[in-house]
Amino acid sequence: MGTARRLPSYLTGVAVTLLLAVLHAPLTAGEDEPPPWYLCGAPGESGNFYPENSTYQANINRISTTLPNNASSSPVLYAMDSVGEVPDKVYGLALCRGDANASACESCVATAFRDAPRRCPLFKDVLIFYDLCQLRYSNRNFFVDDDYFVTTYTLQRSQLVSTPAVAAFDAAVGLLVNATADYTVENSSRRYGTGEEGFDRSNPKIYALSQCTPNTTADVCRTCLSVIIGQLHKEFSGRTGGGIFGVWCNFRYEVRPFFSGRPLLQLPAFGETPPPTRRVEKTRNRTGAVLSIVMSTVAAILLIAVASFCCWTRKRPQAHVFLPYSTSSDNIQSIDSLLLTLSTLRVATEDFAETRLIGKGGFGMVYKGVLPEGQEIAVKRLCRSSKQGIGELKSELVLVAKLYHKNLVRLVGVCLEEREKILAYEYMPNRSLDIILFDTEKNRELDWGKRIKIINGIARGLQYLHEDSQLKIVHRDLKASNILLDSDYNPKISDFGLAKIFGGDQSEEVTHRIAGTYGYMAPEYAMRGQYSIKSDVFSFGVLVLEIVTGRRNSGTYDSDHDVDLLNLVWEHWTRGNVVELIDPSLSNHPPIDQMLKCFHVGLLCVQKKPANRPKISSVNIMLSSSTVRLPSLSRPAFCIQEDSASDSSSLHLEPYPRPTPSGCTDDLTVVSSNDASITELLPR
Repeated sequence: MGTARRLPSYLTGVAVTLLLAVLHAPLTAGEDEPPPWYLCGAPGESGNFYPENSTYQANINRISTTLPNNASSSPVLYAMDSVGEVPDKVYGLALCRGDANASACESCVATAFRDAPRRCPLFKDVLIFYDLCQLRYSNRNFFVDDDYFVTTYTLQRSQLVSTPAVAAFDAAVGLLVNATADYTVENSSRRYGTGEEGFDRSNPKIYALSQCTPNTTADVCRTCLSVIIGQLHKEFSGRTGGGIFGVWCNFRYEVRPFFSGRPLLQLPAFGETPPPTRRVEKTRNRTGAVLSIVMSTVAAILLIAVASFCCWTRKRPQAHVFLPYSTSSDNIQSIDSLLLTLSTLRVATEDFAETRLIGKGGFGMVYKGVLPEGQEIAVKRLCRSSKQGIGELKSELVLVAKLYHKNLVRLVGVCLEEREKILAYEYMPNRSLDIILFDTEKNRELDWGKRIKIINGIARGLQYLHEDSQLKIVHRDLKASNILLDSDYNPKISDFGLAKIFGGDQSEEVTHRIAGTYGYMAPEYAMRGQYSIKSDVFSFGVLVLEIVTGRRNSGTYDSDHDVDLLNLVWEHWTRGNVVELIDPSLSNHPPIDQMLKCFHVGLLCVQKKPANRPKISSVNIMLSSSTVRLPSLSRPAFCIQEDSASDSSSLHLEPYPRPTPSGCTDDLTVVSSNDASITELLPR
């Protein structure tokens, strides 16, 4: 059912040198054979069995109780572990597909542990693959050996492409699979990628997925994938689906969607043009000559028009304008399928009844609703009086239509009838994090297990926005009220209305309109309008410290707090008594070492200089690893504070907006001592 091969060259990684296998004649699964797919026994070994009721079997049982949870709780859905002592030591590795959610990952790995002894009775070395996960355990330390095997399992679809289209189909598959592999290596810190490519009427689209274990370097991942993808033409020519699954890397393609979410990479439709005849070439030459003359004329006319326009606009008075994202049909091509009628939403919310009101967000009210098919939704009704609402709406639609991740809130529909601007999201039964976390009674619901899950989930969602999605996105308003919790307290980042898409290799921009919430805003953004992915990292650090302490970061002096939360934590950290700030509701013997790590990570994220703050992918590694050494700390940025309560000329920057009589708010309000408000703030 499988085989292993040796690659006659060595790859030098950061920590180890890996010997990969070259695949000469892989054993193939039965065509269209459903999972699980399994391999019993290490390559080249025979008689490697363990006795029933032996210590080795007991160690398999021990590792089966920890590895599923370790993999599912890891931000990259991956875990390695070992149990026992040589010669009965068991080494285990579990990897879940990048689109799996935590519960599905844990369930899949646990099922693999139950299936493995039945599929491969008494084998010490077992490798088993499912759609969503893979598991290997062995008595051999395959983590660090120089003979790192790429043990593979090959799946072929029995259906064949029609003969005339085989060459084009194979070329299209090769293009997509290789492009997806490149994405996996270059653009994803999780070493996971998915892709989509148009083909023809009989097979409108081709889908591909590739993945390496997240701990591999880019060079090792690339070489591993190139070895197995090199088998495409030999193993899969003309077949509508297939894949090669290995311990350290795998790929798969199908003519149907087989992974969750939107593809991370989208290629244009594949097409082949036959070589032109001489007559066609001559015709093209004449046509090209005519076109060149016409295009030159058109270009000249356009140049004159642009020059005239520029001269005209220079005479006009200038104003600071913040433009929302492009909302062209290309950008919001999937919005039409999300349209809901106003009558449907009126019925769902009992005509926006007061009893259905569940919150007041930026630019409007939020209601609970139930669609005719029974689906519960959260309905965000933007205020008609809001001048910025339509821009934020377009921005949010463009983003949400392009993004999909288990830790991002999902858009269900949109309504734009009768001057209404309404968004419908999946309903989160536990509402927003701030409602529970900052309530002295409700916060007892959040034990440490739930809190660390929330921290990890926010970090994973943020990494998707910053590094793993097709777009590079800065949220710009990450705060506790924008973290929604489902029935299992899984966090979902919401409200992309203030997000900003970066183009190309930009890492920082300056805006003339500050939009966000004080207490969470990075100092360079609040003071100078400079924002980057490190601005979101700052906000994430504030959230981490809030979750551990149960305190809201006000960023102001008041009668209850002498200093803001960031500096309060810093002072206790430097004095060595930061445990005194742990939320008192976490009194049931919480893991102090994990909490201290969260304090450390939170303080790393709120350092004054953006360059000193870690990337969110580095934060995920810090949170999931017990061996990574955390960097040293510098003092956090001071929050913007009121200089004196008696100074009538000072400005008090409110961390949370005041609702207007209509219930609509702006996300940022600067209030002076005489309560005059400014809703548009230019940076200094």
